[in-house]
Amino acid sequence: MNKKISLGLTISIAALVAAVTFIVTTFFNLRGFNEKVQAVNEKAAKYERLEMLDSFVRKNFYTELDEESMLNGMLKGYVAGLQDPYSNYLTPQEYKALLEKETGTMIGIGVTAQLQEDGTIKIVAVQEDSPAEESGLQPNDVIIAIDDRDVTEMEFEDAVNLIKGDEGTNVRIRIRRDDRERNVSVIRRTFDVKTVKGRMLPGNIGYISISNFRDNTGEQFRSTLDDLIANGAGSLIFDVRDNGGGLLRSLEESLDPLLPEGEIAIATYRDGTTDTAVYSDAAELDIPMVVLINGSSASAAELFAASLRDFGKAKLVGENSFGKGIMQITKELDDGSGLTLTIATYQTTRSECYHKVGLAPDVAVESGEETVIENVDPATDPQLAAAIELLR
Repeated sequence: MNKKISLGLTISIAALVAAVTFIVTTFFNLRGFNEKVQAVNEKAAKYERLEMLDSFVRKNFYTELDEESMLNGMLKGYVAGLQDPYSNYLTPQEYKALLEKETGTMIGIGVTAQLQEDGTIKIVAVQEDSPAEESGLQPNDVIIAIDDRDVTEMEFEDAVNLIKGDEGTNVRIRIRRDDRERNVSVIRRTFDVKTVKGRMLPGNIGYISISNFRDNTGEQFRSTLDDLIANGAGSLIFDVRDNGGGLLRSLEESLDPLLPEGEIAIATYRDGTTDTAVYSDAAELDIPMVVLINGSSASAAELFAASLRDFGKAKLVGENSFGKGIMQITKELDDGSGLTLTIATYQTTRSECYHKVGLAPDVAVESGEETVIENVDPATDPQLAAAIELLR
């Protein structure tokens, strides 16, 4: 026998369900609201100290405040509080300079300079195919004046900025070479930074040095590698000494023609999840290889060396590497500034992360006192000599 539920009972049940739903929803909403209020109160307490400091400084500092400089300092200080040397806040100017650096192109004259004790500036390297090289500047030239301004009477950073400038403009540099002074006029322009150099060593050994991993490194690497193989290279020496790292995508492009198909390296994030950091396609070069490393080989340079060794392609020669096995991203903020932040560790799929440990060479050899990475010579470079001997 079917029984019908009365209309009144139906309405009562519906009202009860609505009331329970309202109470439950209100409870969770209230709890969420209370949690948000608590978070706001905690943040307010944290930043109250900053407000107290700011108030005291504004009342008592002996001169007018530079608001932009103070804001940049606070933002840099916030990121510095992470106590991670690889994370930092970038002003709009610094962020723009970083992007230009990563492209592998440069606007300027193309020299690497070093401040000397007497206040003069020594040119330690001249970029290949740069305005500086075309104008006759050489390593070991000593800069004593820029546009008739004595460099000993200015800060090093100011002198470097004076050399930089807009494309097509001229800078006049007075140098001292072999105790003789001369003026050199250089026109600034855009040029590609050479991050990969190669040459053939005796015994059909191809030598490739990689100074950094920039946007154009992968293309330069493949071109250099192809030329050496086409000219009969039967083995290879890769030199990543003093290479501080760079872009993972350029590292991947460089490793791809050397390694078998598959996942080469992974990144591990804070929550324990992983993602592919380096992948190689099916093309693979199968000839003897050696990688030269030292204490200044870091980050992507270490991953380059570790990948080749872990996949059985190369031996490592030299000194224990730096030990940077963490990955950063750089994000542009709304005002044109930027944030570089460490987000993961990384390692090859066949070994542990080498962060703060470094890579131990298979053949340990100390560097020679006269070793110059820009112009290696086995006669004065015991690490290179050991690599050649190992291949033989």
